[in-house]
Amino acid sequence: MKPDFDTLANRLARKMMSRREMLQDCAGGLGAIALSSLMAKPSMASASNATPTENLLAKLPHFAPKAKQVVFIFLGGGPSQMDLMDPKPMLTKYDGQPIPFSINQRAFSATTKLMASPFKFQKYGQSGIQLSELLPGLSKVVDDIAVIRSGVTTRIDHGEAMLMTHTGRPLSGFPSMGSWISYALGSENENLPAYVAIPDTTPVKTHSAISSGWLPPSYQGSPFNLTGSPIHDLQRPESVSAKEQERYLELTQMLNRRHREMSAGHSDLDARIHNFELAAHMQLEAMQQVDLSNESEATKDLYGLNDTITEKFGKQCLIARRLLESGVRFVHLIRNDWDHHSKLTQLLTQSTQETDQPVAALVQDLKLRGLLDSTLVIWAGEFGRLPTAEGLDGRDHNPHGFSFWMAGGGVKGGTVYGATDEFGYAAVENPVTVADFHATVLHLLGLDHTRVTYEFEGRDESLTGVEPAEVIHDILA
Repeated sequence: MKPDFDTLANRLARKMMSRREMLQDCAGGLGAIALSSLMAKPSMASASNATPTENLLAKLPHFAPKAKQVVFIFLGGGPSQMDLMDPKPMLTKYDGQPIPFSINQRAFSATTKLMASPFKFQKYGQSGIQLSELLPGLSKVVDDIAVIRSGVTTRIDHGEAMLMTHTGRPLSGFPSMGSWISYALGSENENLPAYVAIPDTTPVKTHSAISSGWLPPSYQGSPFNLTGSPIHDLQRPESVSAKEQERYLELTQMLNRRHREMSAGHSDLDARIHNFELAAHMQLEAMQQVDLSNESEATKDLYGLNDTITEKFGKQCLIARRLLESGVRFVHLIRNDWDHHSKLTQLLTQSTQETDQPVAALVQDLKLRGLLDSTLVIWAGEFGRLPTAEGLDGRDHNPHGFSFWMAGGGVKGGTVYGATDEFGYAAVENPVTVADFHATVLHLLGLDHTRVTYEFEGRDESLTGVEPAEVIHDILA
């Protein structure tokens, strides 16, 4: 039954109706949010009367930035560095022999026998960076990327290591990097969230990775669906007219603001008010961003949309480019299928076949459109893999030395930074901690990681926390 807004308003005016009663009477109408009238209204952040630090208005960085936005391609599970971008000839030479030093591994029954990479490496580009045959797409843009071969983390299990990568802490409840960046810089498009996540995994596996923690909820990641409506219940139901939807929002927002006046300090309520208004704007623009029908056939071919193997991740990458083009500050692509404890040759080949072309296409497309210089592209997992065999043909988790890469937005392309030992087990040259990684990302955005803080429980918290953190200046252009 559709709500009678005139009756609701009259009852409210006579103070016969509580906010709770109104919401109950509206039943399933919570998803119906106004669109037409809001398009002519002032900025959402100012309209919601949010405090200066709790809105998504664009904010100035601390110093001139190299990058203005970020796309973070997170490959959950732990990509194998010695099979992708950290070649180790000694693994081939001593294949099947025990590793000559003690290593830290999770399985009590795990072998200590070295396992050669089944994949060939060769040099690519003017920089001559060596990459695996599994990465033909990346080889085409190798001169645009900086490969960091000395990543280290403190956690060996997926959940804690994933949290470290995203929040700088091994515990849930802390803000993600995307939330910190949204908090520090706001958005350049009031019709879309500042932080959009496009996951190819179950929501429970992404919640902590895109959470705003104890930062105001306005800064959390907004998950987008790949098919249909980008956000559930975003579209106006056919049974509700645009005029009814407009009046419904006016009424609910009036009640929300009245409730906020009586409940000062509740950021969840501020976020709800803001999100109602943001959703109204998104009804038009978010649908446009996931509609790829106006992209050229050449662009679709570039991203692999016409190939069943690359179609799904290609769509994620192409939507990411469109969101970046529209001013979204932080786009987060999440894929969790890189945990290869067995059948490494088969499964790693599948993972790279599905993602390598779309990732390279994203870098190429951003560069072609003049966006790569202002967009920081990050490709990383939460850790790497061991040089020893797990079972017959797998590799276990390795937090002591792994590879990832960055491109665009002030990064010096064609660069290799850091090194692992001769077997690829541990970083032995210029180790890069998670805190170093976070400090570098913020630096490229014009932010001093020690100054991006938020008071929580009497402490000035930050993304890097109390961990020593150094910007990786050697990879900066």
